[in-house]
Formats: sequence, C-alpha cells, structure tokens
Amino acid sequence: MSNKKIQKILVTGSVGQIGSELTMALREKYGAENVVACGRKTKPSPELLESGPFEWLDVTDKEKLARVCEKHGVDTIVNMAAILSATGEKNPQLAWNVNVTGLINTLELAREAGLTQVLCPSSIAVFGKGCPRVDTPQETVLKPSTMYGVTKVTGELLCDYYVGRFGVDARGLRYPGIISHKTLPGGGTTDYAVEIFYKAVEEKRYTCFLGPDTRLPMMYMPDCIKATMDLMEADFEKLEHHGDFNISAMSFTPAELAEEIRKHIPEFEITYEPDFRQAIADSWPQSIDDSAARKEWGWKPSYDLAAMTADMLEHLQKRHAEGKLYG
Repeated sequence: MSNKKIQKILVTGSVGQIGSELTMALREKYGAENVVACGRKTKPSPELLESGPFEWLDVTDKEKLARVCEKHGVDTIVNMAAILSATGEKNPQLAWNVNVTGLINTLELAREAGLTQVLCPSSIAVFGKGCPRVDTPQETVLKPSTMYGVTKVTGELLCDYYVGRFGVDARGLRYPGIISHKTLPGGGTTDYAVEIFYKAVEEKRYTCFLGPDTRLPMMYMPDCIKATMDLMEADFEKLEHHGDFNISAMSFTPAELAEEIRKHIPEFEITYEPDFRQAIADSWPQSIDDSAARKEWGWKPSYDLAAMTADMLEHLQKRHAEGKLYG
C-alpha cells in the first residue's frame, strides 16, 4: 500500500471537545478551505463556523455522508463523532449506533470511493477486567465494562479488518482523559479533570465525582492534537499497528491535581462524592505503556501535570477577569 497525500479533510464531530480544536489546527496546517467541519445538532462556535466550510451531518446517515464528501472532494475522514462513556451508559443503544454504525459508514465510504485515509480515535475505555492497570501494555485483554468501551473495541477491530481485508488506510489512537481550557467536557468519566479548573477559578472549591485516590491517564489538549496529527501524517509502511495505538502523557489522582492547583490558588478546597462514574474509572488503567506509538511514529508528549496546570489556570483566570470564563 502506498502513502497518498492528504488534501481535503472531513472532520465529523467537529463541534465536540476534541473535534473543535482539532478542526482549527487542521485548518491552520492544510488551509481553512480544505477542512470541512461537520456537526449533528450542537451549534458550532462562530470561530468554527466562519473559518471554513461547515455541514450539518449525522454519521449514521451514510447517503448524506457520501454526498457531503462528494460535494467537497473529500479524501480523508477524521471521525470524531462519538457518544462518550458516561452519556453512553445512559443511552447504550445510541452509543452503539453513533460509534459503530457511524464508523462502518466512514470505512465503507473509504473502501468504495478509495479515500486516502480514515482516522477514528479509540480510548482507554477499551481496557477492563483482566488487563494490567499499571503500564497497561499495547497488547492485552480487552474486556470493557461500558458500552462506550465495547464500541471502541469494535472500532479498533473494524479499522484493522478494513486495513487487512480491503487495503483501507485506517488509523486510530487510544485517547486518555483530555483536558482543555477552550472547550467544556462532553460526558466522559475523566471530565472532573476539566471541571475542577473552572470551579477552582470561579468558586475556589469543587466536589469531585471520583474518589481522591482514583489514578487515571490524562493528556493536555495541545498534546492530544499533536498526537492525532502526527499519526495522520505517519508513514503507513512503518506502522505495525493501525487502529489501536496506546498514547500517554501523565497520570494523576484528583487529590494530586487539587494539590497542584493549590500551588497557584492556596485557598482551593476539594470534597469527594463518588457516583456511578467511580466504577467506570476503577475498570480503567492507572497508567499506559505507549512504547509502540513512540517507536512507530515518534510520539512524545510536551506537557506534564505541573506545566498543564499552570497553563490551564493562566488561561482560565484571564477569561474570568474578563467575565468570559465559559466563553
């Protein structure tokens, strides 16, 4: 299989937490007119809507997906459309339909139209009972406890199947919890690590829905965007894995994050009231071995806990002073 050049990109789920920032980064690199943003129902930001082409699109509608791709001459699909873990437990059927049917539609379109590439992110939610929770390896037992995790395991297998069976260039990486100062979280179990910063700046206190010692892998959004784009641009011939790369940047507990925040906001207080998300978090890894990504396409993060915390608070405190904390 030869590497084709990415020229025109469609980003589904571009109004979401990761998709919105990834779309802008792709527009900066490839040209705004060459990156088509798509959303299903959430109103896009003026920045997203005005900076390049936008289409309303439900990824479960294959015919509409094909029409949009043909209209814009799309050769690459970044499938960010997904129902996340906590939301998926409230509506498992919707999670399956969006996460699996939506991916099959993109893979089938890639097969039929000979698209250059499909990138579909996975998640640490693929891990569960029976896998090592510390330095979770690239190859291990995948027995998730959530519908979100089930859909992501299915997605990884589908991507690998389409690579081997049809020669589709399908790629994916297992996101840990993602932290951003630009977009609010969208229904995930790691959302506390974003909410805590807003509450620290606004109220100097936060009630966490996970226990104080719940250690989870996390990543700052700039590293998430970098990892995604680096994988998109990697030489296909050098990839031994395809739809399931482990990636990691840092791991911490709510208590450790609160202590880091107190270095900047000494009066910050945190309390704990674990809810149904605690069981989800307890089934996930505490840390990740991402040596395959480092070896095959040179992955390396830039932010640790201290650097991420300082940058988050700097941005949010500035917005709070301007009366624009939530946008």
